[in-house]
Amino acid sequence: MIGFTDQQLMAWLSPVLWPFLRVLALFTSAPVLSMRAIPVRVKIALAFFVALASQVSMPAMPVIALDSATAWATVVQQVVIGLAIGFAVRLVFAAVEFAGELVGLQMGLGFAAFFDPTTGGQTNAVSRFFGATVTLLFVVINGHLVLIAATIQSFHAFPVGPDPLAFLAAVPLHTFGAEIFKLGLWIALPILAMLLFVNLVLGVVSRVAQQLNVFAVGFPITIGVGLVGIVLTLPLLEPPFTVALEQMLARFQ
Repeated sequence: MIGFTDQQLMAWLSPVLWPFLRVLALFTSAPVLSMRAIPVRVKIALAFFVALASQVSMPAMPVIALDSATAWATVVQQVVIGLAIGFAVRLVFAAVEFAGELVGLQMGLGFAAFFDPTTGGQTNAVSRFFGATVTLLFVVINGHLVLIAATIQSFHAFPVGPDPLAFLAAVPLHTFGAEIFKLGLWIALPILAMLLFVNLVLGVVSRVAQQLNVFAVGFPITIGVGLVGIVLTLPLLEPPFTVALEQMLARFQ
Protein backbone atom coordinates (compact mmCIF):
# COMPACT_ATOMS: atom_id res chain seq x y z
CA MET A 1 0.00 0.00 0.00
CA ILE A 2 1.35 3.37 -1.01
CA GLY A 3 1.27 6.08 1.64
CA PHE A 4 2.54 9.61 2.03
CA THR A 5 2.71 12.18 4.79
CA ASP A 6 1.45 15.75 4.94
CA GLN A 7 5.01 17.00 4.57
CA GLN A 8 5.46 15.07 1.35
CA LEU A 9 2.12 16.31 0.02
CA MET A 10 3.07 19.93 0.68
CA ALA A 11 6.45 19.37 -0.96
CA TRP A 12 4.59 18.31 -4.12
CA LEU A 13 2.01 21.13 -4.01
CA SER A 14 4.22 24.07 -3.00
CA PRO A 15 6.06 24.48 -6.36
CA VAL A 16 2.68 24.92 -8.10
CA LEU A 17 0.51 26.48 -5.41
CA TRP A 18 2.39 29.74 -4.83
CA PRO A 19 2.96 30.55 -8.54
CA PHE A 20 -0.68 29.70 -9.18
CA LEU A 21 -1.87 32.26 -6.62
CA ARG A 22 0.43 35.00 -7.94
CA VAL A 23 -0.54 34.43 -11.58
CA LEU A 24 -4.23 34.23 -10.69
CA ALA A 25 -3.98 37.57 -8.88
CA LEU A 26 -2.31 38.97 -11.99
CA PHE A 27 -5.21 37.80 -14.15
CA THR A 28 -7.68 39.68 -11.95
CA SER A 29 -5.95 43.08 -12.27
CA ALA A 30 -3.98 43.18 -15.54
CA PRO A 31 -5.54 44.81 -18.62
CA VAL A 32 -6.95 42.51 -21.33
CA LEU A 33 -6.39 39.45 -19.11
CA SER A 34 -8.93 40.69 -16.55
CA MET A 35 -11.72 41.35 -19.04
CA ARG A 36 -15.17 40.27 -17.92
CA ALA A 37 -15.64 38.46 -21.22
CA ILE A 38 -13.10 35.86 -20.05
CA PRO A 39 -14.85 33.33 -17.75
CA VAL A 40 -13.47 32.79 -14.28
CA ARG A 41 -12.93 29.09 -14.97
CA VAL A 42 -10.75 29.96 -17.96
CA LYS A 43 -8.65 32.32 -15.83
CA ILE A 44 -8.17 29.65 -13.17
CA ALA A 45 -7.24 27.04 -15.77
CA LEU A 46 -4.77 29.41 -17.49
CA ALA A 47 -3.20 30.36 -14.15
CA PHE A 48 -2.72 26.70 -13.27
CA PHE A 49 -1.27 25.98 -16.72
CA VAL A 50 1.19 28.89 -16.46
CA ALA A 51 2.24 27.83 -12.95
CA LEU A 52 2.75 24.25 -14.11
CA ALA A 53 4.59 25.15 -17.32
CA SER A 54 6.97 27.55 -15.53
CA GLN A 55 8.36 24.98 -13.11
CA VAL A 56 11.57 24.70 -15.12
CA SER A 57 12.59 28.31 -14.44
CA MET A 58 11.21 28.58 -10.92
CA PRO A 59 13.46 28.79 -7.86
CA ALA A 60 13.04 26.33 -5.02
CA MET A 61 9.81 26.92 -3.11
CA PRO A 62 9.68 26.69 0.67
CA VAL A 63 7.44 24.02 2.15
CA ILE A 64 4.85 25.77 4.34
CA ALA A 65 2.05 24.00 6.17
CA LEU A 66 -1.35 25.29 5.08
CA ASP A 67 -2.75 25.25 8.62
CA SER A 68 -0.17 27.71 9.93
CA ALA A 69 -0.18 31.50 10.18
CA THR A 70 2.82 31.64 7.87
CA ALA A 71 0.75 30.13 5.06
CA TRP A 72 -1.84 32.91 5.29
CA ALA A 73 0.88 35.57 5.23
CA THR A 74 2.42 33.88 2.19
CA VAL A 75 -0.95 33.85 0.42
CA VAL A 76 -1.27 37.58 1.08
CA GLN A 77 2.21 38.13 -0.34
CA GLN A 78 1.41 36.31 -3.58
CA VAL A 79 -1.86 38.18 -4.03
CA VAL A 80 -0.24 41.56 -3.33
CA ILE A 81 2.59 40.98 -5.79
CA GLY A 82 0.27 39.67 -8.52
CA LEU A 83 -2.13 42.58 -8.10
CA ALA A 84 0.76 45.06 -8.07
CA ILE A 85 2.14 43.78 -11.39
CA GLY A 86 -1.26 44.03 -13.04
CA PHE A 87 -1.80 47.46 -11.48
CA ALA A 88 1.53 48.71 -12.87
CA VAL A 89 0.56 47.65 -16.40
CA ARG A 90 -2.88 49.20 -16.00
CA LEU A 91 -1.19 52.50 -15.14
CA VAL A 92 0.49 52.46 -18.57
CA PHE A 93 -2.92 52.05 -20.19
CA ALA A 94 -4.28 54.84 -18.00
CA ALA A 95 -1.45 57.12 -19.12
CA VAL A 96 -2.33 56.61 -22.78
CA GLU A 97 -6.00 57.23 -22.05
CA PHE A 98 -5.01 60.35 -20.11
CA ALA A 99 -3.20 61.57 -23.23
CA GLY A 100 -6.38 61.04 -25.22
CA GLU A 101 -8.32 62.92 -22.55
CA LEU A 102 -6.00 65.92 -22.88
CA VAL A 103 -6.20 65.88 -26.66
CA GLY A 104 -9.98 65.55 -26.64
CA LEU A 105 -10.42 68.46 -24.24
CA GLN A 106 -8.07 70.63 -26.30
CA MET A 107 -10.02 69.76 -29.45
CA GLY A 108 -13.26 70.83 -27.82
CA LEU A 109 -14.70 67.33 -27.49
CA GLY A 110 -15.27 67.56 -23.78
CA PHE A 111 -19.01 67.29 -24.35
CA ALA A 112 -18.60 64.04 -26.33
CA ALA A 113 -18.18 61.90 -23.21
CA PHE A 114 -18.95 58.23 -22.66
CA PHE A 115 -19.42 56.21 -19.52
CA ASP A 116 -16.39 54.03 -18.83
CA PRO A 117 -17.40 50.92 -16.85
CA THR A 118 -13.81 50.15 -15.84
CA THR A 119 -13.29 53.46 -14.04
CA GLY A 120 -16.89 54.40 -13.33
CA GLY A 121 -16.38 57.88 -14.80
CA GLN A 122 -16.79 59.84 -18.02
CA THR A 123 -14.20 59.72 -20.80
CA ASN A 124 -14.28 61.52 -24.12
CA ALA A 125 -14.19 59.95 -27.57
CA VAL A 126 -10.46 60.45 -28.13
CA SER A 127 -9.62 58.79 -24.82
CA ARG A 128 -11.77 55.78 -25.70
CA PHE A 129 -10.11 55.58 -29.10
CA PHE A 130 -6.63 55.69 -27.58
CA GLY A 131 -7.64 53.04 -25.06
CA ALA A 132 -8.95 50.68 -27.73
CA THR A 133 -5.85 51.28 -29.88
CA VAL A 134 -3.41 50.57 -27.07
CA THR A 135 -5.34 47.42 -26.13
CA LEU A 136 -4.92 46.08 -29.66
CA LEU A 137 -1.27 47.16 -29.62
CA PHE A 138 -0.73 45.29 -26.35
CA VAL A 139 -1.94 42.07 -27.95
CA VAL A 140 -0.05 42.63 -31.22
CA ILE A 141 3.33 43.13 -29.52
CA ASN A 142 2.71 40.04 -27.33
CA GLY A 143 2.44 42.16 -24.24
CA HIS A 144 0.46 39.45 -22.47
CA LEU A 145 3.38 37.05 -22.91
CA VAL A 146 5.85 39.66 -21.67
CA LEU A 147 3.62 40.24 -18.66
CA ILE A 148 3.47 36.55 -17.78
CA ALA A 149 7.25 36.23 -18.24
CA ALA A 150 7.80 39.20 -15.91
CA THR A 151 5.56 37.56 -13.33
CA ILE A 152 7.61 34.37 -13.48
CA GLN A 153 10.83 36.37 -13.17
CA SER A 154 9.41 38.16 -10.13
CA PHE A 155 9.88 34.93 -8.14
CA HIS A 156 13.63 35.49 -8.38
CA ALA A 157 13.43 39.14 -7.31
CA PHE A 158 10.73 38.57 -4.69
CA PRO A 159 10.84 34.92 -3.62
CA VAL A 160 8.06 33.27 -1.67
CA GLY A 161 8.19 34.33 1.96
CA PRO A 162 5.88 35.10 4.87
CA ASP A 163 6.48 38.89 4.85
CA PRO A 164 4.31 40.79 2.32
CA LEU A 165 5.55 44.15 3.59
CA ALA A 166 9.05 43.43 2.28
CA PHE A 167 7.72 43.70 -1.26
CA LEU A 168 5.94 46.97 -0.54
CA ALA A 169 9.13 48.42 0.91
CA ALA A 170 11.17 47.37 -2.13
CA VAL A 171 8.64 48.57 -4.73
CA PRO A 172 6.94 51.82 -3.63
CA LEU A 173 3.61 51.61 -5.44
CA HIS A 174 2.61 55.14 -4.42
CA THR A 175 5.22 56.57 -6.79
CA PHE A 176 3.66 54.92 -9.84
CA GLY A 177 0.99 57.61 -10.15
CA ALA A 178 3.52 60.10 -11.49
CA GLU A 179 4.08 57.84 -14.49
CA ILE A 180 0.52 58.51 -15.67
CA PHE A 181 1.07 62.24 -16.03
CA LYS A 182 4.60 61.94 -17.39
CA LEU A 183 3.77 59.40 -20.09
CA GLY A 184 0.42 61.02 -20.89
CA LEU A 185 1.99 64.42 -21.50
CA TRP A 186 4.79 62.80 -23.48
CA ILE A 187 2.30 61.22 -25.89
CA ALA A 188 -0.08 64.16 -26.12
CA LEU A 189 2.54 66.92 -26.38
CA PRO A 190 2.88 66.99 -30.22
CA ILE A 191 -0.89 67.25 -30.75
CA LEU A 192 -1.24 69.78 -27.95
CA ALA A 193 1.46 71.92 -29.58
CA MET A 194 -0.40 71.82 -32.90
CA LEU A 195 -3.68 72.80 -31.26
CA LEU A 196 -2.01 75.55 -29.27
CA PHE A 197 -0.60 77.03 -32.47
CA VAL A 198 -4.05 76.87 -34.08
CA ASN A 199 -5.61 78.64 -31.11
CA LEU A 200 -2.97 81.35 -31.27
CA VAL A 201 -3.67 81.86 -34.98
CA LEU A 202 -7.41 82.02 -34.33
CA GLY A 203 -6.79 84.56 -31.59
CA VAL A 204 -4.82 86.76 -33.98
CA VAL A 205 -7.51 86.39 -36.66
CA SER A 206 -10.24 87.36 -34.19
CA ARG A 207 -8.33 90.55 -33.38
CA VAL A 208 -7.71 91.43 -36.99
CA ALA A 209 -11.19 90.59 -38.33
CA GLN A 210 -13.46 91.29 -35.38
CA GLN A 211 -16.60 90.81 -37.45
CA LEU A 212 -15.65 87.15 -37.93
CA ASN A 213 -17.38 84.71 -35.59
CA VAL A 214 -14.27 82.90 -34.35
CA PHE A 215 -16.28 80.30 -32.43
CA ALA A 216 -18.19 79.15 -35.50
CA VAL A 217 -14.99 78.98 -37.57
CA GLY A 218 -12.56 77.81 -34.93
CA PHE A 219 -14.48 74.78 -33.71
CA PRO A 220 -14.35 72.77 -36.98
CA ILE A 221 -10.77 73.93 -37.60
CA THR A 222 -9.68 72.77 -34.15
CA ILE A 223 -11.37 69.38 -34.58
CA GLY A 224 -9.88 68.96 -38.07
CA VAL A 225 -6.36 69.81 -36.93
CA GLY A 226 -6.74 67.49 -33.94
CA LEU A 227 -7.85 64.61 -36.13
CA VAL A 228 -4.92 65.22 -38.49
CA GLY A 229 -2.55 65.25 -35.52
CA ILE A 230 -3.99 61.96 -34.24
CA VAL A 231 -3.55 60.34 -37.66
CA LEU A 232 0.06 61.57 -37.90
CA THR A 233 1.11 60.60 -34.38
CA LEU A 234 -0.79 57.32 -34.07
CA PRO A 235 1.97 55.27 -35.80
CA LEU A 236 4.41 56.71 -33.23
CA LEU A 237 2.44 55.40 -30.26
CA GLU A 238 4.23 52.06 -30.05
CA PRO A 239 7.72 53.24 -28.88
CA PRO A 240 6.61 55.22 -25.79
CA PHE A 241 4.07 52.55 -24.86
CA THR A 242 6.64 49.75 -25.17
CA VAL A 243 9.28 51.69 -23.24
CA ALA A 244 6.85 52.52 -20.42
CA LEU A 245 5.68 48.90 -20.26
CA GLU A 246 9.25 47.59 -20.05
CA GLN A 247 10.19 50.15 -17.37
CA MET A 248 7.20 49.21 -15.25
CA LEU A 249 7.82 45.48 -15.50
CA ALA A 250 11.56 45.90 -14.88
CA ARG A 251 10.79 46.99 -11.32
CA PHE A 252 9.45 43.50 -10.58
CA GLN A 253 12.43 41.67 -12.06
